[in-house]
This record gives sequence, structure tokens and C-alpha cells, in this order.
Amino acid sequence: MAGRGAQNGGRAAVGHPKVGQFDALALDRTGSVGRMQRHRYSYGPDPSQWGELFLPDLPAGGTHRGVVVVIHGGYWRSTYGADLGEPLAKDLAGHGMAAWNLEYRRAGNGGGWPGTFQDILAGIDTLAALAGPYSLDLGRVVALGHSAGGHLAVWAAGRDRLAGLGAEACQVKNANDGVRLTGVVSQSGVLNLAEAERLGLSNGAVGNLLGGPSSDFPGRHRTADPMAALPLEVPVYAVHATEDADVPLAMSTTYVEASRSGPAPAQLVSVPGDHFALIDPAAEAYVTCRELVGKLLG
Repeated sequence: MAGRGAQNGGRAAVGHPKVGQFDALALDRTGSVGRMQRHRYSYGPDPSQWGELFLPDLPAGGTHRGVVVVIHGGYWRSTYGADLGEPLAKDLAGHGMAAWNLEYRRAGNGGGWPGTFQDILAGIDTLAALAGPYSLDLGRVVALGHSAGGHLAVWAAGRDRLAGLGAEACQVKNANDGVRLTGVVSQSGVLNLAEAERLGLSNGAVGNLLGGPSSDFPGRHRTADPMAALPLEVPVYAVHATEDADVPLAMSTTYVEASRSGPAPAQLVSVPGDHFALIDPAAEAYVTCRELVGKLLG
């Protein structure tokens, strides 16, 4: 992914009830934005282990219709952070959807294998502790992931299948328990990791993420590849921009083709624009993604 965004770090904290094994920290960006609220929490001790919950107004006694997990891209590198997802989370909340903008460790700041993958699952699982205080319906949890974030979103949807992928999968903690995704909208996601490695996308980003080539680490490459988790029972919309010069269309088409024999075949959706139109709230490409998220939430 080309350069937009910057690394996000932590902020000073005030006390809040525990989430999981770590103190959930309501940080200094907690407050209101227009007619929505935002609440920032840590799910681990690292400065990149946090998420920010954006909430629309809710009638007294009401419950939010599920939650959208926003996962940013940047070819898994620490140069890019959750500021890329913030406009999307705000827009979703502005359209009546609760949104959890998730930050995670990336290659270059403690992530890579297996940290990035552990963080994605742990960050999603944090919603279990936030559901009660914020009236979230965890029966409907949809991920919206852009580029490398699309890879992580679809990968997380296949967490139930990790146990069958060999010993390397055991390095990913929290694989078998926790909050399950009920749908995914991938925005030009890197959904075929083996092909992405073969093409050398973004100067070897796949090997950089996984600590080396598949010839050296075949188990972790297989565990990290959404293709290996097929077939899924979770609906996936593979949205791809027609003028995307950063992630080839084949990253979506090969995944969709491979999913066809499963109980919930992925669907390919083409949208106009380039790679970044997908994360521009004013662009038609993004509006289509938002509509698909709303469809998955029901």
C-alpha cells in the first residue's frame, strides 16, 4: 500500500474495568464527536494494542445492531496505523453503526509472526467485555478490512479452522475461543498470500510479515493464508477497485474462485476508483462497502 497514514502510539490512561487479562484503559480520546461517542481501550501492554469504539446515539434501553471491526491496511508494516481506519469508523457511526477501529502490532514494532495475528484475535475478543457497558449485539460482528487489513479480516473469520492447519497454528493464541465474525467486507484485500509472495508485492511484504519466505517457514505461511482456511461458513464480500495499482485484482478473484465449493461462497464486487477510494468516505467505492456492511448486519 502506498504512503498514507502514520504509526499510532499509546496515550496516558485513566482507570477502567478490566478487559481480558489486561486493564482496559479508557484513554484521553474518550469523549463525544458531534452526535457520536468514542471510547478508546487497551487490550494489552504494548502501545499498539488498542481499539477505539465509535458509537451513534442509541435510544434509551436500545441495543446497537452489532458492531463493525475496522482493520486498517499498510502491508502489515508499522509505518501505517489506525488513523487510516478512523474516517471509516466515524462514517459508520454517523450512519447508525457501532464501529471498533482496531490497532495492532505490525512488522517493525513487535508484530509480524505471530504477534500481528494474536493481536487481531485479541482485539476482536475485547468486544466481549465491551458488549455489556455499550449495549453491543455480538451475534452480529462484521469486519471491514482494507488491503492488508482485508487479509487479516478474512483470516480472522477462519479462526475455527486454524486447529487443522498444523503445529504452527498453535503459536496463535486465542484461536479457538472468543468473539466470532459473522461476515466480512474485504476492500482490495490481500487474500491469496502464496500468490502475493510469488509476485513479491510491496517489496516482499509477505516474507517481512512472516519472518522469511515460505520455503523456510511453510507452516506459518499456510496458517496465515486465508486460502488455507477455506471453505468458510462466514459470508465474505471481496470488494476490489477497478483501478487498483497496489493490490492486484487476482488477490480477490482467486480467493472467490477457491471458495465456490463451500457453504458460503465469497462474492466478488467491483467498484470504481483506485486503492484509496475504498477508504474515502466520499467515494462511491467506499459507499458500496458501507452498504454491504449494513447488509451483513441485517
